[in-house]
Amino acid sequence: MLSRRPQATIDLAALEHNFARVKQLAPQSKVLAVLKANAYGHGMLSVAQVLKAADALGVARIDEALALRAGGITKPIVLLEGFFHADELQQVVASNLQLVIHHREQAEALLAAVLDAPVRVWLKIDTGMHRLGIYPHEFEELYQRLSQSPNVQGPLRLISHFASSDELDKPATARQLALFDQITQNSAGEHSLANSAAVLNWPQSHGDWVRPGLMLYGVSPMADSVGSDHGLKPVMTLSSSVIAVRQVSAGDAVGYGGSWIAAHNSRLAVVAMGYGDGYPRGAGNNADVLIHGKRLPIVGRVSMDMITVDVGNEPVAVGDKVILWGNDLPVEHLARRVDTIPYELLCNITSRVQFSYVN
Repeated sequence: MLSRRPQATIDLAALEHNFARVKQLAPQSKVLAVLKANAYGHGMLSVAQVLKAADALGVARIDEALALRAGGITKPIVLLEGFFHADELQQVVASNLQLVIHHREQAEALLAAVLDAPVRVWLKIDTGMHRLGIYPHEFEELYQRLSQSPNVQGPLRLISHFASSDELDKPATARQLALFDQITQNSAGEHSLANSAAVLNWPQSHGDWVRPGLMLYGVSPMADSVGSDHGLKPVMTLSSSVIAVRQVSAGDAVGYGGSWIAAHNSRLAVVAMGYGDGYPRGAGNNADVLIHGKRLPIVGRVSMDMITVDVGNEPVAVGDKVILWGNDLPVEHLARRVDTIPYELLCNITSRVQFSYVN
């Protein structure tokens, strides 16, 4: 029976390959694998179960960490945004979670808490991104107080985040790295700065821990490249199927608003995929799909449940598989066409899409 439900096929062997590539690039560093936002849309628990060689897992919020613990994951888990309320600290201890402390109020709440056991703390310094992180002038005081607190399992780990490590022509990353080294030069503790782009581009930033996210899923963090350029393999293939093939005549307007008009007689494949599944609406008249290995254009607007593809005289029939992105159609290409980033496309896949895990 024909399945009309879009599919996200997750290649776990590709995931393992990409992790091995991280280790090849940063052989002296431990790996904090970033699994926030449901592992960038790939399925957090399934990804965590495969990344057995990771030294720790990183998530944004406590509910993500608790879901991993409930799924049987015992590996160290770091809350990259720390805790939001002091009453979460008991759960942090009970679930053996680690904290990023990134502003004074968090530090004061942790210092004042009465805990059953100390927690591992990563102290985040704002070196120039100006989003999260304690100010450089606060570092020495908070470092000393946290280091001496019975609530903190020492030594502290020291962390920052790059704003532009994907842009090699900007001096910002070198400045951030120099400032971090200056601030922390007399302080004990392991260092962590490198995100995916820095793992690829800034080996001098690798330090004690690297924090790969997007590259684990086989996608390039740089705007002018794709994952395969860096020896990565895409983990997700998003696909669906043709549910109808229709004739159109020259002059026929297709879809809502008639935004595409056939220039000549042709054939259209209607595909079960739309913005209700997480496919970007901006792809209408602006992107391609793969059918039988050939790139064919999406024409007309993307609807909630469907797209239409101009297949011309290609031998396309109902039931044929349609690739929206994957090995031979990188998600990076679609991101450029619709003026967004691969992160957003991957994270926007909705629950209507059926996930399967292979290899």
